[in-house]
Amino acid sequence: MIKNYFKTAFRQLWRNKFFSLLTMLGLSIGISAALVISLIVYYEFSFDMFLPDKERIYRVVIDANFNGVEGHSVGVPAPLGSAISTELTGVEQTVPVFQFQGDATAYVRVDEDITDKPGEFKKQQQIVFTNNDYFRLLDYNWIAGEHSAAIGQPYTVVLTESRARLYFPTLPPAEAIGRQLTYNDLAVTVSGIVRDLDQPTDFTGKEFIAVATIEASPLKDNFMMAVWDDWMAYSQLYIKLEEGHTAIAIQKQLNTLYRSHNTVSGRDITLTLQPLRDVHFNPRYPNIGGRIAEKSTLYGLMTAAAFLLLLGSINFINLTTAQASQRAKEIGIRKTLGSSKTQLIYQFLGETVLVTVISTLFSILLVPLILRLFAAFVPPGLNAGFMMQPGYLALLALLVLVVGVLSGCYPALILSRYRPTAILRNPVSSRTGQSRQATIRRILTVSQFVVAQFFILATVVVTKQIDYSLQADMGFDKEAVIKFDTPREQEQKRTTLLHTIQSIPGVELVSTGFFAPADQGMSFTNVSYHNGKEELKPTTQIRWGDENYLDVYRIELVAGRNVLPGDSTRELLVNEQFVKTIGFQHPEAALGVSLNWNGQPVPIVGVMKDFHHQSTRAMIGPLLFEKNSGSTFHVRLKPNGDGQSWHEALTQIHKAYRQAYPGEDFNYQFVDDMVAQFYEREQATAGLLGWAMSLSILISCLGLLGLATYTVNVRTKEIGIRKVLGATVTGIVRLLSGDVVKLVLIAIVIASPIAWWAMNNWLENFAYHIDLQWWMFAGAGLAAIIFALLTVSGQAIRAAVANPVDSLRDE
Repeated sequence: MIKNYFKTAFRQLWRNKFFSLLTMLGLSIGISAALVISLIVYYEFSFDMFLPDKERIYRVVIDANFNGVEGHSVGVPAPLGSAISTELTGVEQTVPVFQFQGDATAYVRVDEDITDKPGEFKKQQQIVFTNNDYFRLLDYNWIAGEHSAAIGQPYTVVLTESRARLYFPTLPPAEAIGRQLTYNDLAVTVSGIVRDLDQPTDFTGKEFIAVATIEASPLKDNFMMAVWDDWMAYSQLYIKLEEGHTAIAIQKQLNTLYRSHNTVSGRDITLTLQPLRDVHFNPRYPNIGGRIAEKSTLYGLMTAAAFLLLLGSINFINLTTAQASQRAKEIGIRKTLGSSKTQLIYQFLGETVLVTVISTLFSILLVPLILRLFAAFVPPGLNAGFMMQPGYLALLALLVLVVGVLSGCYPALILSRYRPTAILRNPVSSRTGQSRQATIRRILTVSQFVVAQFFILATVVVTKQIDYSLQADMGFDKEAVIKFDTPREQEQKRTTLLHTIQSIPGVELVSTGFFAPADQGMSFTNVSYHNGKEELKPTTQIRWGDENYLDVYRIELVAGRNVLPGDSTRELLVNEQFVKTIGFQHPEAALGVSLNWNGQPVPIVGVMKDFHHQSTRAMIGPLLFEKNSGSTFHVRLKPNGDGQSWHEALTQIHKAYRQAYPGEDFNYQFVDDMVAQFYEREQATAGLLGWAMSLSILISCLGLLGLATYTVNVRTKEIGIRKVLGATVTGIVRLLSGDVVKLVLIAIVIASPIAWWAMNNWLENFAYHIDLQWWMFAGAGLAAIIFALLTVSGQAIRAAVANPVDSLRDE
């Protein structure tokens, strides 16, 4: 029986090649998009889910509130881990993770001969200080070494297999044990080698130095191992709770312990236990060297995938029901020969599942190609091989089953209802119910274009907002300015480099400082002003630079003067928003006012015009500028008239940098590119929307093409009679295209308010954004109508120009 079902299904597909191709093409597009999107989503939600007892693992994070200013940090005071181990109950494992500070150059001596020159590996990343609980927490597989106490002693290190191969390429793992590594000037001994984790994880360490090394070496002060009222982001802490203990109870104990040690600022700080499942997704606590996946984006991707799958399924339903009358005799004969309604339903569902399986197999072949095309949107570490995960294979099987059943359920019910007596007595009567089916097909077609119209509008709005943000007046000139960092030591070398770069012909002006006016990082400072009644403490960002900083970025002064050269006096510049925040209506009134900054009165000598110190998502807030010659260079290049001057200037700057700092890498960045990075998320969204729009239009037009072809075939004699009676080609094309335009117009009316609501909500994420304009909706609607007309016009013209004699010959 099953063999007969598949044989019949193959014959039916082969007999209707054109419609079968359109159906499978529409499904393949939808399934391909769904496969890639589901692969990305499944990958993101798989992070650290392989860890045993993952529901009992937490990261300790900080939530602070200083004078109404909220802050969040993944860093915790360095001595907290040791205190938890000795003073807290209910904690099974305490795992400190200290990131190696600065750039690490690893020196390796493979040959024990002292005269052998050690190998040098610069800028090694993913080096951490931790303890033995780290390996139990992550359930590492050991290749060599005694895992029970591999890094229990100072000056020991455990390597992953990949790093062991890098450092000791000629040695088997067991022989690497006992070898010495030197990180900058820190010498350690290899005590173990573990396999690299092959599952998605935010634990990115590759080299693990015993945390006891910090206490036993001069690093103790650098890591603030005895400081409770300060912390740095490189000091993270994970704990695993004992069974039967709740996070709420442990968190309460944790804060009591912390405040007993930090009596200075502990009351303003709350230690929070962040569940492991939240680590990969919470933007308030970004991972060092890692990345945050936004759940809202993933949910949006899943919604887009569902819509594209829905469009493919609608195509199948439309095309199958449109062909129903052509299978009427087949159904009548089957029922006459004894087929039951249930058997017919199985037959037609089997055909649908077969089409779905074929489409899915084709889609799977496309996944590697699509991943390459979507490389900008694919998470690092994800490849097509991840599809072999058991959980994903189960998801794939479920996808085939759900799409096949949903797509074929309605057509199977429709086709199985035909009455054999009516069909075989008069084939014309087999059209009974066609009006109702046509109505359903129109509804489904409208639904397709509602989705397509929404994607068109969303793409237009997101693209316009990105263009607005990139072209917006930031309040400073970001064009033709580069910035780069230098080593913080050796101030004399920086001074020499500054003069050398300023003398380069292609350089207009140079400044040293720290952050650019708008930078990826944020730096706040505590400053106050007493107005005679109360002390005001605005939340204030700070920028540093020398006296040329404002000129490099062409930041305007609306009152007062710039900071003066020299280090003899301290003076501040503030922005207009700062002036308003402390109660002055006019910038000039703030000149000469002293602010309490770091316990000292410092005068305001100038007021800067407001500029964006973050992206346009955020409002411009209070900001002050202090003269300080920092380690970051800001270089304004002269106009690039011949197209080569910038290249020549950058080459000379690079040469000057290498002379000042031999052995150091020169990494520069154009400030306008850095500002553009503020909107990477929106640009990725725009790219994905563009793809979703293109695919939804393509799928909708494929369905429309199939319906247009069917309509022309059904109305062939009607068109012939109309032509005999004097109808023109234009009139017939208008007749056949009119219904399509009506359906698209209905879709526009439905989609426009939905898109307006959704896009308004999205734009609220930006403090400065575009306004939705009528022409966006009109343009998107016109585009949908043009796509629809282009799709059906070929079939309509072919029918209109056909010789009516051919269509009426058999009458």
